[in-house]
Amino acid sequence: MAGTLLPQGAGYGIIIGFGALFALGMWGLAVLLAKFHNEVQGSEMFMTAKRSVRTGLVASAVVSSWTIAATLLTSSTWAFEFGVSGAYYYGAGATVQIFVFAVAAIEMKRRAPGAHTFLEVARIRYGTAGHIIFIIYSTIYAIINCVNILVGGSGVFTALTGMNVIAGVWLLPVGVVIYTLTGGIKATILTDYTHTIVIYAMVLAGLFVVYTSNDVLGSPDRVYDLLRDAAKTAPVPGNAGGEYVTMRSQSGVLLGVVFWCAVFGTTIDVQLFQKAVSADPVSTLPGYMIGGLAWFSIPFCLATTFGLAARALQGSPGMHTLDADDISHGLALPYAAQALMGKGGSFFVLLMTFMACTSGFSADIVSIAAVYTYDIYSAYISPTTSGGKLLRMSHFAVIVWAVCMAVIATGISQTSIGVNYLVTCMGVFTGCAVFPIYSTLLWKRQNKIAITVAPVLGSITAIGSWLGSTHALEGAVTVASTSQTIPLVIGNAVSLFSGAIYSIILTYAFGPDDFDWSRLKTDIIVVDDSDIQGLTAEQLAEQNAAELLTPEADRALKRGKWQAMLIAAILCAIFVILWPMPMYGTDYIFSKPFFRFWVALTFLWAFGATLIITLMPLIEGRKTIAMFWKFATGRRVSKPEMVEGEQQPSDSDERVAQINVSKTDMEKV
Repeated sequence: MAGTLLPQGAGYGIIIGFGALFALGMWGLAVLLAKFHNEVQGSEMFMTAKRSVRTGLVASAVVSSWTIAATLLTSSTWAFEFGVSGAYYYGAGATVQIFVFAVAAIEMKRRAPGAHTFLEVARIRYGTAGHIIFIIYSTIYAIINCVNILVGGSGVFTALTGMNVIAGVWLLPVGVVIYTLTGGIKATILTDYTHTIVIYAMVLAGLFVVYTSNDVLGSPDRVYDLLRDAAKTAPVPGNAGGEYVTMRSQSGVLLGVVFWCAVFGTTIDVQLFQKAVSADPVSTLPGYMIGGLAWFSIPFCLATTFGLAARALQGSPGMHTLDADDISHGLALPYAAQALMGKGGSFFVLLMTFMACTSGFSADIVSIAAVYTYDIYSAYISPTTSGGKLLRMSHFAVIVWAVCMAVIATGISQTSIGVNYLVTCMGVFTGCAVFPIYSTLLWKRQNKIAITVAPVLGSITAIGSWLGSTHALEGAVTVASTSQTIPLVIGNAVSLFSGAIYSIILTYAFGPDDFDWSRLKTDIIVVDDSDIQGLTAEQLAEQNAAELLTPEADRALKRGKWQAMLIAAILCAIFVILWPMPMYGTDYIFSKPFFRFWVALTFLWAFGATLIITLMPLIEGRKTIAMFWKFATGRRVSKPEMVEGEQQPSDSDERVAQINVSKTDMEKV
């Protein structure tokens, strides 16, 4: 373990201090919004933000949802191990799934506008058995993700400050729980925005330090020369010429395949659908597409900066020499920042890690609370319960889930299992449910037997293939052997494709279904929050209007689905084939001018993503922000628009008027 530049108090101060800051900030915002817009936290507001979040905040929420501790740590470590290819393959391997997921998100908004969770759709389509299967698989992923967040985040704090890793595991969720209880998913989305800005600031700061101002590095040419020297002393097996400046990397591309399969498994995470639920219908497509392109800049630019810097600085004074344990825990980023920027770098990495961990954890606990509230408590325990009772149950679920995840993470933190291991093996367990879950919204022929049996058979096949190939190739089944590249490729790929194969076979073997999509509009209804103190009749009517889409919104979403499919196909072809494969197939080793171009591209991508994610929500909400400022400073304000969507009163009236239209008439439309 390298010596720490920061004392333990710095670690505790950031976790406790910033946790308290966000908790108090969200509490104060909730109080102001309650006065400014009579915004009362009912069950619908807590879980769906009244389904009116605009494009900019949807995009920042997408970026935040995909930016967990592993995004920062593993991508930089892959660049340290494999060079520029590691940074690229990590980013491209996860960006594709965002584009594909957008199609399912749009269809959920169109087919089930009143849904609180994706699992409600599964219950209507498949009944109790299929519903329970989906709950199990989404919970498995949520457990892996939350534990990964806590273990990875606390590991960084321990490495840079020496604070107790178990203390980090338990303290990280405290502030998250408090501000989530205060503001629900809206608090999560607003803090997503704040957290994302801080992360982008770190990305840009790192780019400038590494490539323009550092005394040891300071220019693309100097980094290039040191990487070429590093290839002579520590060549990369499987890379063209053993070089770090090439896209021809056998291990890199294989891990890219692992990650591509594993990240498809993340799309069963209910929190991703939860962000889609909260989005305004017309904002879903642009929000996810912009968010996907902006997210790519984080692993790509961050890893191209700190991952390559860590490799270039190996052996130099002030740079910790990374060993296998450091690599397993993804510590290339914090050690590189510490060497490059001293105490300021260590502090910035801690803050960025805190932001990523708390944002991701908050999204998960809100979604899990929604599952417990609507898919377990309301579905099977008390179907006729009131909105007030559901709100209390969701608060209870937030607290219980946070405690359970801290307990599991405590145990994992005392083992050799790190974030890299959790990221690369999670697809083995969850990938088999991807096709059945997507088909729930996109293929009406999938039957109940397929959805109940296919994921289970897929899990058995994938785990057996993973462990069997590990034993055959490595001679033993251990944490180290199961984390080898070839067994991971086999396990993740078998999981992803076996789920699809089993689903199709079982569907046609037992007879395809012909599901009536209109049932999702008639059988899923908005909760009655009339017992929530402070909610007006107008607000209740507006909440109820969410069950129905206007004809214009329905047409926009239908167009959006086809546009999303086309855009996803084009972008997937660019990220997976057109960009990397020519360089991979020709064994191209970057020249110094081409490396300069590569660095310039990272600057442009990082700047573009930062400007869009930072400015778009402010531009979209400029009128409401101006009115809110007038209100906060004591000036008289006329009746305000919606804070989330800036809807004009006429828009609200039109939505409320839809309640008076029968659902049968709406379906005909």
